[in-house]
Amino acid sequence: MKSGPILSLENVVSVYGGGRSWLGRAQPEVRAVDGVTFDVQEGEALALVGESGCGKTTLAKTVLGLLRERSGNIRLDGKLVSGLTPQQARLARMTIQYVHQDPGAALDPWWTIGHTLDETLRIHAVSDRAERARRIEEMLSAVGLDSSFLRRYPHELSGGQQRRIGLARILILHPRIVILDEPTSGLDLSVQATVLGLFDELRHQFGLTYIFVSHDLSVVRRMCDRVAIMYLGRVVELGPTEPIFRAPVHSYTRALLSASPSLTPGQLDGMPSLRDDPPSPSAVPSGCGFRTRCALADRVCSAHRPALEAVVDDAANGHMAACHHWQDGLFSSADGSLAMHGVGAQ
Repeated sequence: MKSGPILSLENVVSVYGGGRSWLGRAQPEVRAVDGVTFDVQEGEALALVGESGCGKTTLAKTVLGLLRERSGNIRLDGKLVSGLTPQQARLARMTIQYVHQDPGAALDPWWTIGHTLDETLRIHAVSDRAERARRIEEMLSAVGLDSSFLRRYPHELSGGQQRRIGLARILILHPRIVILDEPTSGLDLSVQATVLGLFDELRHQFGLTYIFVSHDLSVVRRMCDRVAIMYLGRVVELGPTEPIFRAPVHSYTRALLSASPSLTPGQLDGMPSLRDDPPSPSAVPSGCGFRTRCALADRVCSAHRPALEAVVDDAANGHMAACHHWQDGLFSSADGSLAMHGVGAQ
């Protein structure tokens, strides 16, 4: 990896609504991404994790340039690429590509796979027919498919094969950053394992940087170097994957881990479960957005929104959390197991 980040976000805000409907009714403003700041190093895999509606897909599309940020800065290789129209942003960020959650829906059902891949290169101004054919053949081979798939239609492919075509479609554009939106959803376990192995192989073969958008914590733990936990548009915990999974410090992270199935008896004993439903994104609570569901919340949490700051005991690893009372909830014992104090299991 290079010393400088390939991608930098600084206080990025993305907003939906805020205008008026065609009937003249005022629409509430939703800050789907609310002041997100982090760096992504070249060659690493960063996961965006959280409940549905937390803003992780909106953040990914803002990074890509499909959505325009309301404020904040986005830098690619140190160059400012924010503040542009969506069309200009996509041109400035052509080295960032997006693999859709449903790859089959992203393929034209009336076109063969060969036509789809060829059209992708035509759109990106690769005019030489021989060059297009070479790149298509190279990437089909890289994702484990042969040339016979060029004559097939999307409905003739399995879910795993559609994902491979989706990968080939963006890899022929020679991206540096690949955003994977729920890359294993809808796949059975055996196919998941094969697809994840392919992701890992391609990452090292082509020097790719991954941004994973996922609900599946087992996939995140296997594939990602770092993880960003999002809640109501904000990153509430950020750091290396293993330290966060082994000893999470934010109450929301601990609750997510407690909801994840585990085959290790007692591994998650004492970790709190989520209570109630998340607040409406258009009516985020004052102070800490998670306080209405947190057993540690007090008046300080209501009055002041916590900043994302280094966790004192793990600052050297880049472990950060946005919580006034993270130190009151959890400590890691000498053998690395999790233990709770100051709050009972819910």
